[in-house]
Amino acid sequence: MTRCYSPMILPAAFTHRDFPSSPPAIKVMAAFSPFTALSTAVSRCSSSSAFDRSLSLSLSRFSITFHNHSPVLCPRTRFSPVNRPTVSPNVRCLSNSVNPPAAMEQVAATMEQVKLLTSVNDQHGGVIVELFEPIDSGLFASMLRISISEWRKLGKKGVWIKLPIELCSLVEVAVKEGFWYHHAEPTYLMLVSWLPGGAHPLPPNASHRVGVGAFLMNEKREVLVVQENSGIFRGTGIWKFPTGVVEEGEDLCTAAVREVKEETAIDAEFMEILAFRQTHKAYFEKSDLFFLCMLRPISFDVQRQEAEIEAAKWMPWDEYVAQPFVQKTEFVKHISDICLAKVDGDYTGFCAIPTASSGGQMGHVYQNAQGRRR
Repeated sequence: MTRCYSPMILPAAFTHRDFPSSPPAIKVMAAFSPFTALSTAVSRCSSSSAFDRSLSLSLSRFSITFHNHSPVLCPRTRFSPVNRPTVSPNVRCLSNSVNPPAAMEQVAATMEQVKLLTSVNDQHGGVIVELFEPIDSGLFASMLRISISEWRKLGKKGVWIKLPIELCSLVEVAVKEGFWYHHAEPTYLMLVSWLPGGAHPLPPNASHRVGVGAFLMNEKREVLVVQENSGIFRGTGIWKFPTGVVEEGEDLCTAAVREVKEETAIDAEFMEILAFRQTHKAYFEKSDLFFLCMLRPISFDVQRQEAEIEAAKWMPWDEYVAQPFVQKTEFVKHISDICLAKVDGDYTGFCAIPTASSGGQMGHVYQNAQGRRR
């Protein structure tokens, strides 16, 4: 006779979608992932009417009992031969339609399928999961629950799941398990969960957009300006410095040179950052950092970018600053004064100093140019 200790109710891996006659899934209460894997397989079998009474199957070191379609796992000290059905008193035997060895094969097959999600540890006591291959949403739900249980036992905190756009159908599954959106890129969505619950120290999504403006003056004291054919300046007749957004992984100094080349076909060399400005709620509720850069022109033949620029030219400095837009807009007036002070030798900006981080990653430190010469 098999002796059982206190049983543990395990989660059923089936859903009403897969098995319309099955009851709702049971919440995860098992402490060990193998238990969950066993219950997952057996729960699929339990939809048969042959399991509508109490039935025990001896599985290795565990006794799985079905009671009202719910699997109960009992650790035991004595073992019955594997694959031998043990029928409790006053319970009818299995119907002829149920093949115990076949059911056992299904248990083994499902145990192979339901396993921990592949993850790597991050530097803050959490894990990162990145999925690449298509996976059934039901199987993903089981694997995610098992993994969360294991991560909690290991003391993991933040869990990040990177879903490629092809697997967007799994978003609902993750959200139901406590995950939320962190950020999105063209090819993937990043979700995150804080396993301890409550307030968390997880970093928010990117808070700023970074832009650059380019100030170029030739030997005739003419400044390079453009008129845009889209955005808030479209159709206003305002002449302004070439501007643009810094791309991912791009240095400020490189971005300024690129924007000038794209909008006007002028080749230029980065000299200094003259000033920068921060504003908030500027772009989809994000803040904005704008860096005014001084460039030295190398070529002078202006050719506008037809897709974005209505007109481009070299304009006399006095004509540029005389525009009502420059005189009445405090920010534009202020940076124009800085540019003139730089040209007249009364102002020093920040030059780019190539540097390497402790990990060998290259970047730039922007340092006061006058201090650098000393």
